[in-house]
Amino acid sequence: MRGIYTSVNDIRKRVFAEVAQLSYDYKDGDLSQMEQIPYRIIPGEISVYRESVFLERAIVKERMRLSMGLPVRTASEHAPVSQGAEECVKPEKYYQPPLINIIKFACHACPDNVVKVTDVCQGCLAHPCKEVCPKKAISIKNGRSVIDQEKCIKCGKCVDVCPYKAIVKQERPCARACGMNAISSDQYGRAEIDYEKCVSCGMCLVNCPFGAIADKAQIFQVIQAIKSDAPVYAAIAPAIAGQFGPKMTPGKIRSAFRALGFADAIEVAIGADLCTLEEAKDFVEEVPEKLPFMATSCCPAWSSMARRLFPEYADCISMALTPMVLTGRLIKKQHPGCKVAFIGPCAAKKLEASRKSIRSDVDFVLTFEEVMGMFEAKQVDFEKLEEVDAMHGASGDGRGFAVSGGVANAVANCIKELYPDREVKMERAEGLANCRKLLTLAKAGKYNGYLLEGMACPGGCVAGAGTIQPIAKSTAAVALHKKVSTNAHAYQSDYKELLGALEEE
Repeated sequence: MRGIYTSVNDIRKRVFAEVAQLSYDYKDGDLSQMEQIPYRIIPGEISVYRESVFLERAIVKERMRLSMGLPVRTASEHAPVSQGAEECVKPEKYYQPPLINIIKFACHACPDNVVKVTDVCQGCLAHPCKEVCPKKAISIKNGRSVIDQEKCIKCGKCVDVCPYKAIVKQERPCARACGMNAISSDQYGRAEIDYEKCVSCGMCLVNCPFGAIADKAQIFQVIQAIKSDAPVYAAIAPAIAGQFGPKMTPGKIRSAFRALGFADAIEVAIGADLCTLEEAKDFVEEVPEKLPFMATSCCPAWSSMARRLFPEYADCISMALTPMVLTGRLIKKQHPGCKVAFIGPCAAKKLEASRKSIRSDVDFVLTFEEVMGMFEAKQVDFEKLEEVDAMHGASGDGRGFAVSGGVANAVANCIKELYPDREVKMERAEGLANCRKLLTLAKAGKYNGYLLEGMACPGGCVAGAGTIQPIAKSTAAVALHKKVSTNAHAYQSDYKELLGALEEE
């Protein structure tokens, strides 16, 4: 479903655009317009997406609230959508857990982990499904295979051997996408998140075909900050390449964000160069003498998973600050008193920025999808934007952090140049299920002396929950953006003189 523009994507975009417009227009404490927004998004009397227009509007209301950072409500709560909305106007408003939320009355209560025989069954003579079933759960009735669900252990052997592919294993899409096994069913069969396991990667969000899962946003708060006296700088993640279509060229990025009211835009690939240098130094000094292996730190969902499930190896996760934090720190050193909004592909970055140790460096986090709502609200025409200087400050390797393998390759290139006698062995994984396997093997000693890279999203940051473009298209755009970089590697970064200033702090 990723990369296909669906009605779910359309509703999300319209909600984000309406919330952005509400914030741009907001003054004197009046949030009464919130009550009209659901009727603009879902007009008329006839439902389009669900069985009832009232249900459609109720879901939109909860999406609005989440887009403003407000808590989601249940169907049993009777209150206007604007209830408690004044909380959004408060300065320094940070996320309150949980970040990822299920709108329960939007959930389809999908069947989970059920093996079924479909109408494609031809009633063949061989009955291989029956023969391979270890629990004798399959019988033949009226020439067709029938599964006894009480006996079935969901092993999938019948699925594999059916020559007609007539047997399927149904899994809840959000649960299948969750690499942490954090999604189960409540008493009504609706999806439920175990927040003790969840690392907020957002993969459930983008894989729910009913749009029942949404994360909280800071669209309203960022725009209020833009309207204040303090300048707000946009720190742009490398995954931006291609996200807003071909008309948004690298030379127009700064103009585009200035059109939204930001003071300027700085690419986070600068911080990626910083992170690369630090991780290269740490790897050479600590592996294998002090640590059996070193794992990269830039993906917050991956590092949270590693520390949660493999606490005995927490020291093996790089202690280098992430590119987002390093860039935010650099911007605030250059512009005292400013605010920094990280603009990227990632849901988990929202929680990273909310940590007390990071709040002073990064004030807000928005995804590309949320920012697109701001562009819609301001009616920014990318084609008419002025071509400013392209953001050529960061290295190609720093920009490559956006794709799977990019972080490890950047660190390896740095080590080969600065420490030519040092061999670098690397292994990587994408998707949290594969990341868990990677660390399990590392725990068993298979990757002693290795540099390990983990990415929670399959494909890397270009596949994050807040991205817009198809993954393959974005990967190609990142590769092109790397090629036009003035310098190829982090150790050649034009920002070296500023890195030293940071190290002196």
